[in-house]
Amino acid sequence: MKVSAQHEPLARFIQSFRHDLHQHPELSNQEFATTDKIRAALEKEKIRILDLPLKTGLVAEVGGLQDGPLVVLRADIDALPIEEESGVEFVSRNQGVMHACGHDFHASAALGAAILLKKAEAALKGTVRILFQAAEETGLGAPSVIATGVLDQAAMIFGIHNDPTLPVGVVGGKDGALTAGVDRFEIKIAARGCHAAKPHEGNDPIVILGQLISALQTIISRTLPSDNNAVVSITQVHSGSTWNVIPDTAYVEGTVRTFSQAARELIERRFRQIVSGLGATFGADIELIWHAGPPSVVNTARWVDLALEVAGAEGFEARRIEASPIGEDFAFYQQKVPGAFMMVGSGGPYALHHPKFRVDDRALFPTAHYLYRMARQALEQLAAG
Repeated sequence: MKVSAQHEPLARFIQSFRHDLHQHPELSNQEFATTDKIRAALEKEKIRILDLPLKTGLVAEVGGLQDGPLVVLRADIDALPIEEESGVEFVSRNQGVMHACGHDFHASAALGAAILLKKAEAALKGTVRILFQAAEETGLGAPSVIATGVLDQAAMIFGIHNDPTLPVGVVGGKDGALTAGVDRFEIKIAARGCHAAKPHEGNDPIVILGQLISALQTIISRTLPSDNNAVVSITQVHSGSTWNVIPDTAYVEGTVRTFSQAARELIERRFRQIVSGLGATFGADIELIWHAGPPSVVNTARWVDLALEVAGAEGFEARRIEASPIGEDFAFYQQKVPGAFMMVGSGGPYALHHPKFRVDDRALFPTAHYLYRMARQALEQLAAG
């Protein structure tokens, strides 16, 4: 996907911008320098920035020179608490922090799209708002943006995520659920410890723990229909500190991934029933702490069709893909505004959130131009009724 001579300066600029963001990653809700850099680049291009009560992140706006619909583009900007091992020349300078999910790529592509839209502002059939969103990795960044009211008049929203499992030059999407609803659970067992040689004098939380793990793992196989995809994964187990003492407590943590609200509610209900039942059976206090994360990204068929059509016209290979169990807080926007969230090939070979993760720079300007073209085409379609 060759960059034209006309666009070469912008392509070089956003690549340099991305490398700078990558070298200076910031964790969720700490993206102060990142926000300042994006703001400065937008102001240099005389792109409007909305005055909103956001701690970090910002919203830019292009268009509005004539009556018309409002379209929203979204990019996330935060990094992860991971020590980078990618080997790139522009490796993170912030120890223990890395753009291991490609949000530097997303932000730089959105910046490029904003600049392209500004150059075409007089021809736009409405208004485009570009969300540079903080704290996606917490799952709670999007609700903070929604609370400002910037989506209240929006007709559609569009977003992308880089996908290292797809080669550069591919855009993938699907109607309906694309990502999973994400919930986190913690379970705390309080029983009664004793000498390991005299277990009858105590109430062993490790025995309860074993029963709990077995029971939780039957939820998917014995509660949900076989065609309803969902995951229950236990990722941490802690209890005890030595070989000859039965401890007082045990702790379990993990995640649930679902693709429908009905399954999500059913699994949480079964968790609560199992915890309550085992507590009564064993005479222990078992506390379930449920952390509800973002729901599934649910794409609107109309906008997926347009996104794939635009991708093909832009020179991408447009693919229909399968749903993924990853989480994405873009889903909160789609509860308010219809739209599409698409996956853009970034070349791999390492997965998202891996210390060696990297994005192929060849994907950057084509993605920026794709976001620009998608915004324009959406405005055209909406204005035409």
